[in-house]
Amino acid sequence: MDSGRWRGGRRGVSRGMLPLLALHAVNEYYRLPWKPPVTAGLLAANTLIYLRPSYLDSLLPSIDEVWFNPHLILKNKDMKRFFLSAFYHIGESHLVYNMMSLLWKGIQLETSMGSSEFASMVVALLGMSQGTSFLGHLGGILAGILYLKMKGSYSGSDPLTMIIRGLSGVLRWPLRFIRDMFQLRRRRISGRGTIGGSQTGNLYGIWRCQACTYDNSGWLRICEMCGTSRSSNGGLVRQVAHDFRDIPLEELRRRRVERFG
Repeated sequence: MDSGRWRGGRRGVSRGMLPLLALHAVNEYYRLPWKPPVTAGLLAANTLIYLRPSYLDSLLPSIDEVWFNPHLILKNKDMKRFFLSAFYHIGESHLVYNMMSLLWKGIQLETSMGSSEFASMVVALLGMSQGTSFLGHLGGILAGILYLKMKGSYSGSDPLTMIIRGLSGVLRWPLRFIRDMFQLRRRRISGRGTIGGSQTGNLYGIWRCQACTYDNSGWLRICEMCGTSRSSNGGLVRQVAHDFRDIPLEELRRRRVERFG
């Protein structure tokens, strides 16, 4: 965007969005049995202010002169910033987006309400929106000044920093809980053991079956290979009478096939 666009100079070549807006507006009005005049006037006014043709360029203030600025409105009693800033747009996409919305809403509302009531509503809403924006900007400035004065006169710790730290601590607990829950679910995955490795005992959540030497997840109480239970003290509780250490390898394979299909 060149400097002319910001300072209110005449616009250069369109990027293609303005012809699209014009085509859409003509198409919408062509199919309507009654043409809403107030909506058409608002569309034309906003577009002419943006395009700044030569016969209006000297009459229209630049965009720098109408930026909505509560400080300058109060200091210089510059009411044109209050009333005209709503009709200025900083770019082609900004104008086209707003005019597309105005075209659709304006046709619907003006057709149902009538032109007089619609025009009154537009004026009222414009004043209310600008007033709300003015009060919001002014309130933010006053809040910042008040905070700086309070901070300068208060010798203790910054109360705002303490509040933010407290909120961070409150929010950190549920996030930590959710993270731990996901880690728990990842650990509870079965069927990832090995047979006949060198590690023994409960290492990294893995325990070894003394019957078939299969390494099982620490979350399991029964060996996935041979079905041997693991007692709470690390010993084995036999589910059958004979010694599982004497089970041949083929039998273990058969049991595994039966267990896992």
